[in-house]
Amino acid sequence: MSKESSTLLPIGTVVKLKKVEKPIMIYGRNQRQKRTNAIYDYIGVPYPEGNLTEDFNVFFNRNIIDGVIHLGLISPEEKLMREKVEEDLRNSQKENQDE
Repeated sequence: MSKESSTLLPIGTVVKLKKVEKPIMIYGRNQRQKRTNAIYDYIGVPYPEGNLTEDFNVFFNRNIIDGVIHLGLISPEEKLMREKVEEDLRNSQKENQDE
């Protein structure tokens, strides 16, 4: 799999991020970080620990993915959801550019 994915990865995917030592497991997409109000492609947690506390959530965009360690399940439902999330992300980016 390429180092930078042009399409969103499925929930459950474990990735290696640039400048982050620990693998990260994706558990959400198109996520808004409360503190900064910024929208990110993904939210993840350290792998294999999983969700520890909110302080350990990692918000990131696909451009900092250095590699995929394990790909999450790609089902027909996942494909439909991915299309919807991609559309929502494009709309969010467009709204931010218009502001």
